[in-house]
Amino acid sequence: MPGKFYKEELKIKKRDKRRYITIVVATVLVFVLLFGRNFEIQVVSSEKYVEQANGIAKITAPIKASRGEILDCYGRPIATNREGYNIIFNYASISKTTINDTILSLIKLLGDHEWKDDLPLLDTAPYSYDKEAAEISKTRMLDMLELAHYATAANCFDALVKRYSLEDRDKKQQRLIMGVRYTMERAGFSISVPFTFAEDVDSKIMTIISENTDIYGENGVSIEVASFREYDNASVAPHIIGTVSPIYAEDWEELKAKGYSYDDKVGRSGIEKACEDELRGTDGEITYKVDSKGKILSSEVTKEPIPGHTVRLTIDKNVQVSAQNALMDTIKQLNKDKIYANAGAAVAVNVKTGGVLAAVNCPTYTYEQYENDYESLVSDTTGRPLFDRAFTGAYPPGSTFKPAVACAALQEGVITSTETITCVRKYRYFKDYQPNCMHFHGGITLIPALSKSCNYFFFETGRRLGITKMNEYCKKLGLGVKTGVEVSESAGTLAGPESRAEWYEGYTLSAAIGQSDNAFTPLQLATYTATIANSGVRYKTTLIDKIMSYSQDKVIKQSKPEIVDTVELDESVINTVKKGMLSVTEDGTGSRVFADYPITVGGKTGTAETTKGADHTVFIAFAPYENPEIAVAVIIEHGKYSSYSGGLLKAIFNAYFFTELQNETDTPSYELLP
Repeated sequence: MPGKFYKEELKIKKRDKRRYITIVVATVLVFVLLFGRNFEIQVVSSEKYVEQANGIAKITAPIKASRGEILDCYGRPIATNREGYNIIFNYASISKTTINDTILSLIKLLGDHEWKDDLPLLDTAPYSYDKEAAEISKTRMLDMLELAHYATAANCFDALVKRYSLEDRDKKQQRLIMGVRYTMERAGFSISVPFTFAEDVDSKIMTIISENTDIYGENGVSIEVASFREYDNASVAPHIIGTVSPIYAEDWEELKAKGYSYDDKVGRSGIEKACEDELRGTDGEITYKVDSKGKILSSEVTKEPIPGHTVRLTIDKNVQVSAQNALMDTIKQLNKDKIYANAGAAVAVNVKTGGVLAAVNCPTYTYEQYENDYESLVSDTTGRPLFDRAFTGAYPPGSTFKPAVACAALQEGVITSTETITCVRKYRYFKDYQPNCMHFHGGITLIPALSKSCNYFFFETGRRLGITKMNEYCKKLGLGVKTGVEVSESAGTLAGPESRAEWYEGYTLSAAIGQSDNAFTPLQLATYTATIANSGVRYKTTLIDKIMSYSQDKVIKQSKPEIVDTVELDESVINTVKKGMLSVTEDGTGSRVFADYPITVGGKTGTAETTKGADHTVFIAFAPYENPEIAVAVIIEHGKYSSYSGGLLKAIFNAYFFTELQNETDTPSYELLP
């Protein structure tokens, strides 16, 4: 029994010892944790807690990133950046008692230079609603002012006067100040969101503001260095490059959700819009230490801004400039010759890649005109300089459509390359529709039919082929379908049962010579020509060669030729059609232009009938014939004779084949033609 009690006592002692050790370890751990926390508070994070104790906060604000640049295929600048100056309001150092006087002082200093004012009220008496402002702008103003939807402009004006303490000002001053104050508020003006009052002010204004810190600096105004779009040549491809603009009221909520700031710029059209995600940079951050009174104690760049990517296009700037000059000169020459053409377009495409080498329009415009005289451009409903004829203008192709019909008919076996069809001018197959050829060609085979552009031959060929098969091949060749280019384009119209409520066999005759409802863009015609030159392989048409880092030392994305369709054509078929197109330039309708040209050219002329004025003239061609590199389509509205369009096409070939890269010349600023 004593041994049993001894064992029990021993167990109790061991248990008590373990408890004692546990208590000691726990106590030590508590002291270690307390010491560690004390060390963290007093040493590691002492600055943080001292700042909190003194009411100091950290606030971040964005640092704007530069927009990416746009270059041509050789890296020559088209749309680049330059440094300029913005006037900025900084919330932390603004004086609420003097802000209205500061705004008036800046407006007076700016003179004719614009400042930010998005208030949807007219800036002149009686200060009614601005009818040109988006309806959503009016709605947001009413919501901000907590007014009913039926509130008058006068109700809004009075509410704004009260909101911004403008009772002691005259009406004109009230409207000036409230416009800026309202825009500030809409932009979310705060310590973390500075307000850009005016952009791209000249150096004289910058100097005045910088030197008068007692007037401006102490009242929250500063100068910010910013980047602005600059065009190496203001006339180069404006329809392709597109525009950049401030954010519109109707787009603000959507773009805000994507991380845009109120005073950011966004691509609106062309490449600027298509490549917005690439061109847009990533803003950096600056962190301010601000005391309890809102005074900035210090600042530090905590995140460097990352500029947008550089976009290198397939456009050859030299070919683009030369084509634009030649188009303008051609139109002027037509007018001198009393042929009253005033518009046209031309597109050149790389046969081996689908890249657009040039795309020009007449009339065109410069970026200065767009910026400073936009209303005149919009109101010109005759010339329509803002209309991109090259990519969205749809024109009857005339006889340039015939190579497509020839490809389909040969491949389907409805004609042969040696079959003779006798042209007696009037085509009498149908009793109720008997169209005429332009000449009596007599017995004629396919190659001379293309060379001499015999309508009779293609009336018969089209009838045999039928509209369904004809259009099946045309679509594969790139007619009546979009090319896939990155900017806005038209799909055009392919004549057939889909284009009319009722389709009669006789309509097929007109369709076979490029009339009826057929209407294609110069871009489609150039792509179609390139597809024939490339033996039936159609590439996706593109404007983008590669995406690079801003400094151009790294390729982010390299474009590769993309086959979108292939026309299954026997080698004998494509060779026959190409020989027919070669004959056009050697002894046919295009020989006047290319008979003595040092490079062999395959082509096809066309005239498209119009309801008013002279016919449109169309010309498609590719070169060199033996190993095609470039395909071109040109159209001149009311150009009448193919020699004019052919001369333009020849000028483009000259620029591509014979102009040295270092001898690039800029095009002059264009005047709009009457």
